[in-house]
Amino acid sequence: MTTDAIRPAVHHHHQPWYKILYVQVLIAIALGILIGYFYPDLGKSLKPLGDGFIALIKMMIAPVIFCTVVHGISSMGDLKRVGRVGLKALIYFETVSTVALAVGLLVGRTLQPGRGFNIDPASIDTKSVANYVTQAKEQGIVAHLMAIIPDSFFGALARGDLLQVLLISILSGFAIAYMGKAGEPIAAAIDKAAKMFFGIIRIIVRVAPLGAFGAMAFTVGAYGLGSLWNLAALIGTFYLTSILFVLIVLGSIARLSGFSIIRFIAYIKDELLIVLGTSSSETVLPQMIQKMEHLGASRSVVGLVIPTGYSFNLDGTNIYMTLATLFLAQATNTPLTIWQELGILGIAMITSKGASGVTGAGFITLAATLSIVPDIPIQSIAILVGIDKFMSECRALTNLIGNGVACVVISLSEGELDKEALHETMAHPLELGEALEPGGGG
Repeated sequence: MTTDAIRPAVHHHHQPWYKILYVQVLIAIALGILIGYFYPDLGKSLKPLGDGFIALIKMMIAPVIFCTVVHGISSMGDLKRVGRVGLKALIYFETVSTVALAVGLLVGRTLQPGRGFNIDPASIDTKSVANYVTQAKEQGIVAHLMAIIPDSFFGALARGDLLQVLLISILSGFAIAYMGKAGEPIAAAIDKAAKMFFGIIRIIVRVAPLGAFGAMAFTVGAYGLGSLWNLAALIGTFYLTSILFVLIVLGSIARLSGFSIIRFIAYIKDELLIVLGTSSSETVLPQMIQKMEHLGASRSVVGLVIPTGYSFNLDGTNIYMTLATLFLAQATNTPLTIWQELGILGIAMITSKGASGVTGAGFITLAATLSIVPDIPIQSIAILVGIDKFMSECRALTNLIGNGVACVVISLSEGELDKEALHETMAHPLELGEALEPGGGG
């Protein structure tokens, strides 16, 4: 990574604390909570700040993924290797995200956070979830698969639907790789374009504190910390489960691969804070790509693993899906047999795949899962609307850590990373402004 292009790295140590991005984000989150709590109406009116920041980053996601995936595949040169890395990634994603689903199920069964709610489904006001329910009813498996195909090549980039963008990127990458020599100038041009897109993101990231401030003020203003108390058992269970999942499951995977999960979390703390503020893990997708390259993972592996992980490796969303489903079954006193629970697990494996990107996607996915499992009354999701924002923070954080770990593990298995160098780099993460200097790490 060349940091000189932005500023000599030496000055970095004398940077005053208030200029460091993660400090700004932390202060913004705290201020947002205070404003939302003491002036709820003002807090609600700040929603556009959070939405605006997420929208600014989202507009860059499709081009960034397109460039990274295309460059990743076409620069591997050896298409067998693309297949090998892709296969490794998918096997890893499936295994770990199934473990996540199972963890949610086990904890839900053991702690039973929904016991004693005794909610009568008929008494629930369903207006708040009507559109989620209809959205979910329309999504069958076939429709789900057909939706991956965009109406036109540029339609995918224009709409920014992650799975569609992945499809055209993978096809483009292979096509360029097959062209051999003739494809090299195209790959080089796409690489240059990527630098420009990362440059735009470097500018946008500066307003992350504003986004975090607006999003937090709105959430607390609109839903109040009071709404948390009613469902504190579920929120607590979910946060606890996610923390244990990160420390024990991902921690063991990291340990076996030869790095420490705590070190890794410290390495991506800037990104985690932005996710905490905006409750969407998409807001840091471009920075994650750069941070992983900075660790020494090759651009081709990062280009394949991180973007696909955002669709196929959502550990946090998965824990939430099975846990929330059991919570609703317990809250509405719906008895489930062990086979029904395993059925939920199987359905969730499919419905969780497209749930990338959208803030609150976990919620739509949950609705989709429930609409396939007829036993639990789907309108019972209305109980969760108020707290979903507080849950989506934790989903997004867990998803992000899970994807980062996946990338390091697969890169290590490809023999790309030197473990000593890895420890060194993790101990000295780049500041965000510097991290987004493209072109390094390869």
